[in-house]
Amino acid sequence: MKITSKELREIWLNFYKEKGHVDIGAVSLIGDGTTGVMFNVAGMQPLMPYLLGEKHPKGTRLCNVQGCVRTVDIESVGDSSHCTFFEMMGNWSLGDYFKKEKTAWTFELLTKVFGLDKNKICSTVFAGNESAPRDEETAGYLKELGILPENIFYQGKEDNWWELEGTVGTPCGPDNEWFYPLTDEKCCDTCDINCKCRRYVEIGNDVYMQYERLENGYKPLSNKNVDTGFGFERMLMFLNGVKDVYVTDLFSPVISHLESALGVKYGENEEVTKSMRIIADHIRTSVMLIGDVNGIVPSNVGAGYILRRIMRRAIRHAKKINLNLNEIINVAKIFIEKIYDEAYPLLLEKEDYVLAEIQKEMDKFNKALEQGLKEFDKVIFGIERHKEFAKSKGEEVKNEIGGKAAFRLYDTFGFPLELTIEMAQERGYSVDEEGFKAAFEEHQAKSKAVDKGAFKSGLAEESEQTTKYHTATHLLNAALKVVFGNDCHQMGSNITAERLRFDFPCDHKLTTEEIAKLEELVNGWIGQKIDVTKEEMAKQKAVEIGAEHQFIERYPDIVTVYSIGNVSKEICTGPHVANTGDLGKFVIKKEESSSSGVRRIKAVLE
Repeated sequence: MKITSKELREIWLNFYKEKGHVDIGAVSLIGDGTTGVMFNVAGMQPLMPYLLGEKHPKGTRLCNVQGCVRTVDIESVGDSSHCTFFEMMGNWSLGDYFKKEKTAWTFELLTKVFGLDKNKICSTVFAGNESAPRDEETAGYLKELGILPENIFYQGKEDNWWELEGTVGTPCGPDNEWFYPLTDEKCCDTCDINCKCRRYVEIGNDVYMQYERLENGYKPLSNKNVDTGFGFERMLMFLNGVKDVYVTDLFSPVISHLESALGVKYGENEEVTKSMRIIADHIRTSVMLIGDVNGIVPSNVGAGYILRRIMRRAIRHAKKINLNLNEIINVAKIFIEKIYDEAYPLLLEKEDYVLAEIQKEMDKFNKALEQGLKEFDKVIFGIERHKEFAKSKGEEVKNEIGGKAAFRLYDTFGFPLELTIEMAQERGYSVDEEGFKAAFEEHQAKSKAVDKGAFKSGLAEESEQTTKYHTATHLLNAALKVVFGNDCHQMGSNITAERLRFDFPCDHKLTTEEIAKLEELVNGWIGQKIDVTKEEMAKQKAVEIGAEHQFIERYPDIVTVYSIGNVSKEICTGPHVANTGDLGKFVIKKEESSSSGVRRIKAVLE
């Protein structure tokens, strides 16, 4: 059965609408903070409150096609099936129908709509354990529908049971997975869904939430739910009889464009093909995240950092295969104008904004990339020289990039650690990640408390005057974001009783007008006499309320957040003045280069 992505989307939604379901549409890709994740990673995730008992305003039968973002296996992107953005086709019963109806409808969809042979369909059900019985009910319905008994497999909890790990009082239960062979040719006499040859592909999954999780075991629920999830890209690939998601119409216009731009044929060269896939996937995800209803932009923290990492990986692979970076904008246009114009119309409305943000990040990274790659090559060359010297003395040197070298690539050239690791792996090297963390922590030591013998937050000593200067650095950081954008952030500071020094990323010498604007903003906030407040809270809460931070995983579970009205909110160890009116007049005395792509401001309080 040959089918387009538009047709598959319509078939799924119309099928379940005919069964009394309401299309609830897709929600934002960006996590709202209630689930503990940055992005929606599954179609059912936004519906969790209703699966837990809340009444949904649109009823008890729901369906949609929901976009998701997962980056946990980003290193696998580049093969024929992994994607960072993907869609899930879902439908739900909230205390309405259950196993009999759901097995019948899935069977109807697969056989009568998609034309699959019922004698080839395989299905798995829960084998049972000491806590819950064998799911003979679902198996019985499958047999009644015509699924061959030998094609029904009983499997354990690890394969056919769904629950929220570590929770109590939440719904859970067995699931029913559906499989179909890619070919009729068996690799051996015992070839089935568990065979390592992967002849069978999982089509989708029906979860039956019929139990409540207790401290010890489970009890039956009176209000049972159904949660169905079918992978959109996987189903489209399967129905079209291909094994490569990038040859479906979700990607084929982009791949064709890249073929023309590069003068190569997709699939002929393994490395070029991998880069083409990475560019296509990562730019698609970037378009979706920037163009989302709660769209984000690249930054150095949180979800913005993930987006920056994705975009910079795409840019590097474009340069790796000598693709003109202007083509990245053209790839983004194809996704917006030709592939997702109907399914995601908001992208068309935000097209100019999306393209502008992509262009800004390309310009920013491209300026540092050439120098960074040269620096990376120097690091490798230095290690190779050292290995030769060590060899002459009968010593061995590991193929490892040191932590300080990796940190310099991050600090000076904007290379995320993951990018350095990936480039190192391509050259047969590893990276001292612990050394990187140590170098980062050393760099930040001037803005954090240390265990013994040092003062907090970059202060040379902890006096009334240095406390004032420390508070002033928060105001300066806020002013820099106003003038140069939210991506601007502290890259180092040093405070004495006489002055403050502050490093930040910037690609040019500041103009007289820019310096004047910074002074105007800081002195304006000082003149407003804003109270400085201090609050201790859970690290995750600090992230959710937007407190400034970097590398959040390195902070303790409980952090201190200092807020200066609506001007500044930062995770910080202090100390600070009680009110900005205590600071005096802020004057920038000097602006200079600190390192490549980093500027330094020296300022005083008069």
